[in-house]
Amino acid sequence: MTEPIITPQNTTVVICCAGMGTRLGIGATKALVDVCGEPLILRRLRMLDDFDDVRIVVGFQAQRVIDVVNAYRKDVMFVFNYDYETTGVADSLRKALTGARAYVLSLDGDTLDHPADFARFAACGEECIPVSRGLSSTPVLARVEDGQVTALAHPEGTWRWPGTVKMRREAFGGTSPHVYEMIAPRLPVKAFPLRSREIDTPEDYDAAVAWFEKGCED
Repeated sequence: MTEPIITPQNTTVVICCAGMGTRLGIGATKALVDVCGEPLILRRLRMLDDFDDVRIVVGFQAQRVIDVVNAYRKDVMFVFNYDYETTGVADSLRKALTGARAYVLSLDGDTLDHPADFARFAACGEECIPVSRGLSSTPVLARVEDGQVTALAHPEGTWRWPGTVKMRREAFGGTSPHVYEMIAPRLPVKAFPLRSREIDTPEDYDAAVAWFEKGCED
């Protein structure tokens, strides 16, 4: 059996949740939205217990996020994006890469994942990009051919990209405001089916909670 190249020991996890969540319309960062009695950011963190280099990019309501996270685990590094009103996820991600390990697992703070699917993705020992069939009001579509993601933000994509990626640190360079543009030069990359739901609008939130209550089954 081939030994995994990517392991928790050589991976830095970055969760980007600096944004204001304006489209959700609740006056709070999406990382703190309640999902069946628990903040979304904690549901993210509970799936990352095997990783010891976890960094969370904060901005809007930073102290609230920090307090919630510190109540769960004390070893998380917080990175501040003070320009959260005018910058995007790619800018937040770049701020968190100083001293990062060889591989980076990048996550958005506004997504719910099927726990078993995510566990398999986290254990995958090669570079990969999750793709989902779950609906979203603002999808980034992925084109998948022969088990590989060959294009992101593609008008003819039949899969949705949930904003998650695991790749070498060097993939996350450049100046683009979008993560999918950052990693485009590295494509094609293994596609990893992962059942998930994004929370961007009130309709997304209602659908994601209903999906979660039913066991995250599509």
